[in-house]
This record gives sequence, C-alpha cells and structure tokens, in this order.
Amino acid sequence: MTEVTSAHVPSRVVLNQADIDRALTRIAHEILEANKGSQDLVLLGIPSRGYPLAVRLAEKIAAADPSVNAETIVGQLDVTMFRDDLSHQPTRPPRHTRLPLSGIDNKVVVLIDDVLYSGRTIRAALDALVDLGRPRIVRLAVLVDRGHRELPIRADHVGKNLPTSSSEKVRVHLEEIDSVDGVPVNEVVIEAGK
Repeated sequence: MTEVTSAHVPSRVVLNQADIDRALTRIAHEILEANKGSQDLVLLGIPSRGYPLAVRLAEKIAAADPSVNAETIVGQLDVTMFRDDLSHQPTRPPRHTRLPLSGIDNKVVVLIDDVLYSGRTIRAALDALVDLGRPRIVRLAVLVDRGHRELPIRADHVGKNLPTSSSEKVRVHLEEIDSVDGVPVNEVVIEAGK
C-alpha cells in the first residue's frame, strides 16, 4: 500500500467513501443503460487507480445484472509506453495489460480512470487499444473530471465534476492502494497549489 502523506499541503476532502460508492453505483447503472444491458461489455481500468475502480464497477454491474460475472468483464490497460510525456515525467515501470478472455474485438469497451485532466492519458489509452484489437465502441468513465482539457476528449460517465484551478492537485485515495498511518483510505481530496 502507498502511504498517503499530507504534510504541509493544505487539502480538503471533496468525496468521502460513501460519496465514492454512490458515484460508482450511478456510473454502473449509466453504463448498463447506455449499453442497453451487459452484452459485449468490457471494463478496462488504467493503472494505477483506474483498475481498482474498474473492479468495483464490475462488481456493481454484476449486482445489478446477475447474468454478469464481474471477473470476466474487467481488465487492466497499461498506457505507459503510449504516453507523449515520457521524457517529462519521472521514470515508472510499465504495468501489465490484462484483457478479459473474450478480448476486446467487437466489444463495448469502457475505459476507467480516476481523474480526467488534460486528456493525454486517455489519448494514450486509445493508442494502446489500437494495438490490442478493434472494439465496436469505446466509452470513458471517470470518478472525477476536473477540467483543463488539452485534447478534445470528454468522459461519457462522470462521478463528480470538480472545477479546479490548474495549480491545485486532485488526489484519489483508494483502499486497494492507499493508506494513512496503516489504515486504508477511500477519499478524493483537493490539495492547494503552491
């Protein structure tokens, strides 16, 4: 688990655990409605926090539609090598891409990420998808849309729109990855800019 530290950075919680759960429940129902059911549905989470969100969404979709096996519709899509900012970011190792056994060809693929900001991560995800197959439809679901797009990309399903200044940071903490003093945490915070 990643230890979340907030030393000397003023922050405010904008979504707590219950808020995140409600947002994911709503997104799951929106996905089912947009797809007119669960047929041919694949959820691909973008590491690191998009994947646990995809797992949670798959579980909520399976709860709403008992014919769905959550484990068979979820996967992980690493976009590291498709990013256009590799030379400007700290080095990070690629994660594994794991597709459902059914693959993505002719499927309705929903990309899942935690925060939509510039749109560059999603552009990289679209490039990565082209290397893996040809989905029938690609949609995007994000927990938080904070604005400030640099590319013409928008989310189809949004948990919360958070207008922010470009100097602020939006941090999503999920219990699958993050903890504070050893205690798992689920929250979205905005940290003041420097």
